[in-house]
Amino acid sequence: MASFAPTEQRLDVTLGKYPAFPRQPAALVRLVKHLYKQIHDEANAMLRPYGLNHPEYNILMMMYGTPDTAMNPSQLTEAAGEKSANVTRLTNELCQKGLIARTGSDGDRRKVTLTLTPAAIALIESFLPDITALLKRQTGHLDSTEQADLERLLKKMVEGFPA
Repeated sequence: MASFAPTEQRLDVTLGKYPAFPRQPAALVRLVKHLYKQIHDEANAMLRPYGLNHPEYNILMMMYGTPDTAMNPSQLTEAAGEKSANVTRLTNELCQKGLIARTGSDGDRRKVTLTLTPAAIALIESFLPDITALLKRQTGHLDSTEQADLERLLKKMVEGFPA
């Protein structure tokens, strides 16, 4: 894993040049970005043998986490934290791979439902042991209390952003 020390040094230099610079908030935001990159890269490497990338995984897991494994595109956009155009591209790719079925409404052609296919469910259940191991490794330096504290603090940070 790449060290965060060079980023901290740059933040300190910036603070020296501009004393009003909010070093602590900047460090927190940079840490989140740094962690995201590491998580994204490790997930991509783990998912490659399954023919998936991290954004596709996120789409599949958001759908897998619903009782009927189905969502409409706007629900999926919100749940996955992706832009609408990116969700469209990702769901098109997943449809081409036979992992998502797209069905329209009889009453309104604009309404679309995306549903995981049996092949997607089988694929997800085949990679869940590897994902479980990856997630445990990625958070293994934190005990359960620290994990709960970090979750609470990150949720509090998320609540500070506009919807």
